[in-house]
Amino acid sequence: MKYLEEFQNPELAGRLLADIRATVTRPWALMEVCGGQTHSIIRHGIDQLLPEEVELIHGPGCPVCVTPLEMIDRALAIAARPEVIFCSFGDMLRVPGSERDLFRVRGEGGDVRVVYSPLDALRIAQENPQREVVFFGIGFETTAPPNAMTVYQAKKLGIRNFSLLVSHVRVPPAIEAIMRSPDCRVQGFLAAGHVCSVMGIDEYPELAARHRVPIVVTGFEPLDILEGIRRTVRQLERGEHVVDNAYPRAVRPEGNPAAKAMLADVFEVTDRAWRGIGVIPASGWRLSPRYRDQDAEHRFPVSDITPCEPAQCRSGEVLQGQLKPSECEAFGTVCTPRTPLGATMVSSEGACAAYYLYRRLSGPASVSGPASGSVSGPASGSVSGSVSGSQEVSTVA
Repeated sequence: MKYLEEFQNPELAGRLLADIRATVTRPWALMEVCGGQTHSIIRHGIDQLLPEEVELIHGPGCPVCVTPLEMIDRALAIAARPEVIFCSFGDMLRVPGSERDLFRVRGEGGDVRVVYSPLDALRIAQENPQREVVFFGIGFETTAPPNAMTVYQAKKLGIRNFSLLVSHVRVPPAIEAIMRSPDCRVQGFLAAGHVCSVMGIDEYPELAARHRVPIVVTGFEPLDILEGIRRTVRQLERGEHVVDNAYPRAVRPEGNPAAKAMLADVFEVTDRAWRGIGVIPASGWRLSPRYRDQDAEHRFPVSDITPCEPAQCRSGEVLQGQLKPSECEAFGTVCTPRTPLGATMVSSEGACAAYYLYRRLSGPASVSGPASGSVSGPASGSVSGSVSGSQEVSTVA
């Protein structure tokens, strides 16, 4: 498949790793912002193949994981109402709220439906004019445009029984918050390529200059990530801090003008709470006054909900890069994909889920081979194969 197999070539990965080893002279800590990149890094063992001077820190790049608990609880309250058909992508159904999740609501009689597009929810609203249909709109700049388009379409078509529960967040303010944290160790960023394919790179140069950190726009395949790391390390070693687009096959500097125009029409920037982190100024979107009638928070009385986060859950530290998942006392014991304490163990892009799936249950693993070979963990699982991704995963339940 074009642009997939070509970017999983073990020989080329070995060359990139050799270049990184030849370049690095001191310790550097880099953060990948996207949860999809985190899963690719852990799946292919990229962090274990890098020289020990290069540390990868997992950032708050999982949209499910950063959806605040109070928003999950609002979704649960709305979904439980008898007049509501609540629509969501499947990865939200097992995200724990204070006392239950959407699966539990559905089991108790709530009409909760999994859809593959917000337009599916709009179609359901057209087919059920006597019911209120709510779509749970979460995510970063990548999922916001289709949700905005759906709201625009609902208004244009006069579909009054459709509303959006909005929990969209923006990446640049999160980078700002990370760099302002007194505990921050990040010295360079791998920016999410799919976010930049929508928004472009205009917001990043100021961040890079103000905080003196290189920001390299990076894709998701092994060679994409290794190239992003290579370029970031080179900048750090040279004392540079600029924005570099290492994903030009998908990202244009200006982004997607049509998508940005739709976002500007339907949404307005607002402060937004991030689960486990807190409120980050100007880090989210809400529906603009023109579309306020289609805002589920305004349509249903859910503003006075008080959430309750499990005391054992340390997902906030994981999301801020202060803690590796396997360093959490609850990881793999009290907290598993079947009994999750937080969203980082549930989401397909969560760091805890990646560590559990690929058996990073404790400590660093041993690595053999420059770009391929075997990676065996100290826990009761092993991952073997090459950077190309043709690996076998053996797990113990």
